[in-house]
Amino acid sequence: MPIRKANAVWEGDLMKGKGTMALESGAYEGKYSVGSRFDADPGANPEELLGAAHAGCFSMAFSAGLGKAGFSPNSIKTEAKVHIDKVGDGWTITKIELSSVCDIPGIDNDTFQKLANDAKEGCPVSRALAGPEIVLEAKLA
Repeated sequence: MPIRKANAVWEGDLMKGKGTMALESGAYEGKYSVGSRFDADPGANPEELLGAAHAGCFSMAFSAGLGKAGFSPNSIKTEAKVHIDKVGDGWTITKIELSSVCDIPGIDNDTFQKLANDAKEGCPVSRALAGPEIVLEAKLA
């Protein structure tokens, strides 16, 4: 199995410093800072990248589960909201909310919800992040 890599470089102290994050594949490279992470300054942040990874992983796992159950999705659109909060003396990812709107012909809501929750529990990123609460809201389009 492949090993996927990403890297980050930080220069300077925490408050005035800046950094870059990049994916080995070259599909993404961006700047980040304290302001882009904890305020509205331009740039990326680790939580966005984590959210993108989780949304993508869930969508793929859901598609796989639907296929095994005999359904062929037209689309699975998933957003991840990653909550980062001050807990004690440090920052903690306290919750990830996955919101998925799906177009899946011929599926009933009970089957849809079961397969969505199976994907939430079973996708590799969910498994890696089993510490924070992961909330799923799944809707048929």
